[in-house]
Formats: sequence, structure tokens, C-alpha cells
Amino acid sequence: MITMQYSFTLPADYDMSIVDRRVKEKGHALDNHQPLAFKAYLIARKDDPATRSRENAYAPFYLWHDCDGLRDFIGCAGFDGLVNSFGWPSVRTWPALICTEQGGALSLARFASREVVSIAPFSDLGALRSVECELARAAVQEAHAVLALSAFEPTTWTLVRFRMWRDAKSLPDAAHVQAYDVQHVSNPAGG
Repeated sequence: MITMQYSFTLPADYDMSIVDRRVKEKGHALDNHQPLAFKAYLIARKDDPATRSRENAYAPFYLWHDCDGLRDFIGCAGFDGLVNSFGWPSVRTWPALICTEQGGALSLARFASREVVSIAPFSDLGALRSVECELARAAVQEAHAVLALSAFEPTTWTLVRFRMWRDAKSLPDAAHVQAYDVQHVSNPAGG
């Protein structure tokens, strides 16, 4: 499995209802797209008290079953429409280490958090994976995340920890964690 995220930073005075409307009108297009494990339609609003974002952004996060699904999506008309509306994004990808969720609760996610951290040179990658698996399981079992995912990227040696939450009070309160509102989740396997 492979994760993918692109983000469009929008002006501070941007009318975010445009993005809300776009998600409402087009968000269901991938609800039954089988190459996709899930897509979370994420929005950050400047000065939102719940997510504490410093900027406006539209930043969908995907988990694909394989690279073919990701490749085919980037080459499709829907992605072209996105590019024509918002610009040419840098698409970040990370091979997944673990994805765990509360059974059937993904549709209940209202908030998400994304933390990107550096992996130190010469790290024991097996130990890193074990730690990330434990952190993901603990996030779901103890911190009440509806989904916890960890993935890594070996070109710049970064690790991403992506979590989805039912409520804002569960969001991590750290300057290096980006929080989002979840506008819609396409989850073909979950219905």
C-alpha cells in the first residue's frame, strides 16, 4: 500500500466555501473506486480554533492498494480538473508501514492530523517499523483515533503519521502537527 498527499495553500482571504462546495459536489466520485483504500478530503482554515491552522489549505490524503491505482488516478480527467482549478501540485508519496482502524468507524472521522518527521541516518528500520506499529495501535485503542497510519519515504528519509479523529479534542497539540477538518471520506471497502 502507498499513501499520497498534495496540498494547495490558499490565500488568507480565500473564500473556503468554494472548496467546501467542490468537495460536496465531487467528493463522492471516488466512493466506489476500488484501487483506493480511502481518500480523506481535508481542509485547513486559517485561525480555525479547532485545528489551529496558520493557513488555508486543501490537502487530500489517500491510501492506495498499489502504485498502479495512484498512477492511473494522477493520469485521469478528475486530476486534470483539480490541476486546472488549483494549480500543479507537488505530490508526496510514502510506502505504508501500517494502517489500523476502528472497524467501520472511518465514516465518523471529522478531524485529521498529519505529522512528518525526519528519520535519522542509519536508523534500524525494523525497529522503526515495530515502534510505528505500536504507536498506531495505541492511537486507535487508547487515544481513540478512528484510523492510524504510518508510512515512510526513503528519498528524503521522512516518516508520516496520519490519524483521523471523531472530535477536535483528540487532535495532538504540537506546532509540527498539521490538523485538518475532514469534509468527506471515500472508502470503497467500507461502503
